Amino acid sequence: MALVTGITKSDGWRAFARSRIARIIFIWNFAGLLVLIVGVLLMTEMRAGLTEAQFNNMRTQGELITNLLIETGTVEGDPYPYVNEDAVRLVLHRILPPVAEGARAGVGRPRVRMFSPDGRTIADSDVMYDSMEEAPLPGIGEGSSLQDRIGRAAQRVEYLRLTPWNPTISLEEERARALRGEIVTGERLNERGERVVSVTLPLRRVQQVMGVVTIESADVERILVAERASMIPFVIGATIAIFLSSLLLALFIARPLRRLAGAADSLRHTGATRLHLHDVAKRKDEIGALAHSLEAMTNALADRIDANANFAADVSHEIKNPLASIQSAVASARAAQTPEQQAQMLSIVAQDVQRLDRLITDIARASRIEAETARTDLQHVDIGTLLFELTRAYAPPPGERAPVAVVFGGPRPEGAIVLGQPGPLGQVFRNLIDNARSFSPEDGQVRVSASIVRTKDGQTVRALVEDDGPGIPPENLETVFERFYTQRPKGAAFGGNSGLGLSIARQIITALDGRIYAQNREEGGARLIVELPIPSLARP
Repeated sequence: MALVTGITKSDGWRAFARSRIARIIFIWNFAGLLVLIVGVLLMTEMRAGLTEAQFNNMRTQGELITNLLIETGTVEGDPYPYVNEDAVRLVLHRILPPVAEGARAGVGRPRVRMFSPDGRTIADSDVMYDSMEEAPLPGIGEGSSLQDRIGRAAQRVEYLRLTPWNPTISLEEERARALRGEIVTGERLNERGERVVSVTLPLRRVQQVMGVVTIESADVERILVAERASMIPFVIGATIAIFLSSLLLALFIARPLRRLAGAADSLRHTGATRLHLHDVAKRKDEIGALAHSLEAMTNALADRIDANANFAADVSHEIKNPLASIQSAVASARAAQTPEQQAQMLSIVAQDVQRLDRLITDIARASRIEAETARTDLQHVDIGTLLFELTRAYAPPPGERAPVAVVFGGPRPEGAIVLGQPGPLGQVFRNLIDNARSFSPEDGQVRVSASIVRTKDGQTVRALVEDDGPGIPPENLETVFERFYTQRPKGAAFGGNSGLGLSIARQIITALDGRIYAQNREEGGARLIVELPIPSLARP
């Protein structure tokens, strides 16, 4: 029974939304992007460096301006010097360039102001040039396009304060400290609400402070805003790329895994034995390999279930034959008129009981070997030594002669080491030798040998078991390995074999990635061949 999964789109999207893997992919991908964006927006180190550089630049400019004003804008009076305000304004007008046409006030040059000791403004560079902000009004019917709206939004965004910042000093505090002879630096908001950095220097002639000069600039914040604005397209592009990559990762990883889990659950609930996920298994990645492995696993389990069911049916059939024969012989023995007839029937019963005992023993052995092959760890086995010792076990006691001799032919090969289990491998060759002995004539011989051959896949151990019997019909060279195959030539003892020996041998050899097959010898007799790969670590 096969199960082909079919999941609707709505079910798939609901499962996708509940997928923990999908959530993890989205969360961590966007967490990294969020850290990057926050770092770009804050730019703490960049702002500190720009602020320090601006302080140094404005202090240098301020010292030059105050020295020039002391020489040209102050007068030695009697008894105290005083400030010539007209001269101060004229000097500042000459040394400070006007704002470029179309530029914002204060953009491109700092704002310079001079205050008297009582706080009155003597000169202001913005006022001297009548600086004001201009914004052209849109014409009738204009300004409603998407591009215009985006432009106006960008102008508003320019003054978004995203960097943590607190004013350090007010303008009044700067003037008060400068009047005491200090050079004061600080950060504050100007009357337009802009963040500015400023330097205030005392205008001192001899020991008298006649006023203060304040230089302020909003360029630091404007540079940061411009840098942030330039990063917006990259942030948007990175967001779109991360969203698409997260979506693709979730679709190509989380969703197929959810389908595999759902298919496995459906297989368990419906009682199906085979799983088919063709659309997932055909993928050329690890998930496709996983789906293919799941299909292969369920197919192998289904084949095992079918094989066990067939084996049970074959066992039932094979057991019924000797039981029917025993039942018939017992009935005949009861009806026998002479002791000779009864003895003949009892002989048939004994023969069938022996056949039944051998059949049950081989069935139990087949089941035990199958379990051992699945559970036991593999180890290195020397086939040459195993076969040599096995043939010695068939040697008759001293002074007796074996009906069929079992001999080891040729020298033992060096390095004929395979991965397997000594017990099951020994059972394989015992079955082959017993099968060869049962077909060999009186005074015949069973020859066992092993060698190492090279194939396209590497080195292989090849073991041969040959007999002097009648051979195997060509049409049965493959079927002799089927369970309960008991076709025998004329004259062979009936019931001497259960028909499981060669089947058990193939089962064990196949589990070890080996091969077993039969041939007929040209000079007569059969040859059974076992080939097992030599692992690379065991090769000389």
